[in-house]
Amino acid sequence: MQIEPISCWRPTPARAASFAAPPYDVFDRSSARSYVKRHPSSFLEIDRPETAFEPEHDMYDPDVYTKARELLNDRVADGTLLHDEQPCYYIWRLATADHEQVGLVCGAAVDDYKNGTIRRHEQTRAAKQADRIEHIRTTHAQTGPIFLTYRDEPAIDTLVSLAMTATPLYDFTDEQDCHHSIWRVARKGAVDSLRLMFERVPTAYIADGHHRAASAVAVCEEKRQQAASEGGKAETDEQSYAPYDLFLAVIFPASQLKILPYDRVLQDVGTKDTSHVLQQLRDEGFSCERSEGVVEPTEHGNFGLKLGDSWYELRRSEVDAADPVSALDATVVQRHILKPIFAVDDPTRDPRILFVGGYDAAKRAGELAGADDVAIALHAPSLKELMAVSDAGLLMPPKSTWFEPKLLSGLFIRRI
Repeated sequence: MQIEPISCWRPTPARAASFAAPPYDVFDRSSARSYVKRHPSSFLEIDRPETAFEPEHDMYDPDVYTKARELLNDRVADGTLLHDEQPCYYIWRLATADHEQVGLVCGAAVDDYKNGTIRRHEQTRAAKQADRIEHIRTTHAQTGPIFLTYRDEPAIDTLVSLAMTATPLYDFTDEQDCHHSIWRVARKGAVDSLRLMFERVPTAYIADGHHRAASAVAVCEEKRQQAASEGGKAETDEQSYAPYDLFLAVIFPASQLKILPYDRVLQDVGTKDTSHVLQQLRDEGFSCERSEGVVEPTEHGNFGLKLGDSWYELRRSEVDAADPVSALDATVVQRHILKPIFAVDDPTRDPRILFVGGYDAAKRAGELAGADDVAIALHAPSLKELMAVSDAGLLMPPKSTWFEPKLLSGLFIRRI
C-alpha cells in the first residue's frame, strides 16, 4: 500500500494541548456547544462550526461551513497554526493507565481505498457523509484523521521505535487522561525506509473514520473531474500526488488496538407490553432472564436489553453463519430484534436510534433510555471479525465498533 509523508498545518507546541479536541462525531449538538464554550478557540469550533450560531440555526446551512473556513484562517493568522512545509511522517503514541498504541501519521492513497487495498467494514450514514464533504469542500482541508490498522509487521515496529528515541514534538495529557506523545520524522533515510516498508503491507483496514474517508474520496473525485475538465492535473505537493489524492490518516498495528462495545438506544417505541416483547424475543430464538442490574455482555451471543425500568439478559445459541456479517452480534440485533420487533428497517436512516460506545456503554445507554425507549447492549466484536468482514468485501451494520482511545482532531490539518 501507498503511505506517504505529508506537509500540513499543525499547532505550535505551546498551543497543541488546548487546541486539539476530541473528534466531531463523539458530540451531539448540545454537547459540542458546551465543549466549545468551555474551550474557546479549540479545534472543535472549526470541526463543529454550528456552535458559533444560535441553537435553532440550520447546522447544514452554507454559512455554517463558511464559518469553519473563517475560523481555520483565523487560527493561521493568529499564530496558533504553523505550516510544516517539508513532507514528513509523525509518530503518535497514545497511552492510558492500562493501554498503549503507536501509529504513523501519513497520507493514505485514495486509489488504495478505491481498489480495496484499504478496506471498509461499516456502512455510512448519508447525512453525516454529506456534512463532511461540505466541510472539506468549503475549508479546502482535511481536518480529521482516519484511523487505519494493518496486520503487524515487525520491521515497521523497529523503525517506529527508533524514531521515538528523539525528543517528542508534542507531549501532553488530555482531559480523558490519555497521554499523547508525537515525534516528527523528517530525515530522508527514515522517511524512505518507512515508505518502502509499508509498500510490503498488502492491506489496511479502516478502524474508525468511515465517514471522513468516504467524504475525502468523494471530494477527490470532484477535484479530479474538475482538473480533467480544465485540461490537466493539479500541481502536486507530495511525491506524484495532487493534494486531494491522499487523505489524512494514522495507521496502527492491529495487535495494539482495543475494541469496546457499541450499544443502541431506540427512542419513542411507544407503550410496549413487556410480556409480549419477551415472547417475541423467544420466538426469535432468545432465552430471556430478568437481571437485577445493568447487563454488560461478556461473550458472543449474549445481549442486554432494558425495557421499561428492567434489564434482561438475552442469549441466542443459534448462530447465523452464512457469512462473516451474519455471525456478528450487531447483525443478530438488527435481524432478530430491531427489525421484527421494533420495525427498524434501516438503522443508517432511522432517526430514533442513538449509538452509545466505549467504557460503561451499557450503563450509559440504560441511563439514556426513558420509559418509552429501549436500550440494547452488545459484546464488542474482535479485530479478527472486523478483518474477516472486510476481506470478504462485506460491511458491518453501522456503529458496530468503538475504538478507544480516540484520535484527537486538530493536531494535523492537510490543505487540499
